[in-house]
Amino acid sequence: MRGVVSGQGQNSFASQPLACTLNGGARKRVDLKGRKRMKRIFVILALALMPFMAQAEGVMHRVAIHVDENDPQLMNMALNNAQNVAAYYASVGDEVEIELVAYGPGLNMFVEGKSPVADRLSALTLELPKLTLSACGNTHAAMKKKAGGDVPLLSDVGVVPSGVVRLIELQEQGFAYIRP
Repeated sequence: MRGVVSGQGQNSFASQPLACTLNGGARKRVDLKGRKRMKRIFVILALALMPFMAQAEGVMHRVAIHVDENDPQLMNMALNNAQNVAAYYASVGDEVEIELVAYGPGLNMFVEGKSPVADRLSALTLELPKLTLSACGNTHAAMKKKAGGDVPLLSDVGVVPSGVVRLIELQEQGFAYIRP
């Protein structure tokens, strides 16, 4: 007979192991107390892990954007990328930290009086509080040497020792890398 279960009396069902006859005729004992215990453990584990499973909303994302060309169109594309990324993550309830790193000819993006996107950068730093502007110190020093004096940067720009090294560090810290 398939799947026949036998017990001893009506009230002893939960406290007694059951004997089951399986397909091949072999008998197997099923301990209901053990099954209930396992079910409780499973429920407790599921409840304990729920906070970790619910972390999809409210996540902090990190993005590094690389600019190394003195091209206003490319600079605007980098700023568009920053705005679009920030708008998307805000729309899904997440946050984003963005660092824009400029070096080589791209450093002109941050040079006072030379930047074709200075007004836009100023507005964007107010709009996106988690936006960091990083200028390559090596490039800045070379520009100052060539100019024979100071090359002032926009007020919201910080200087890092090396733009390339900064991009490496950001990627090692888990930042996604974008090069428009």
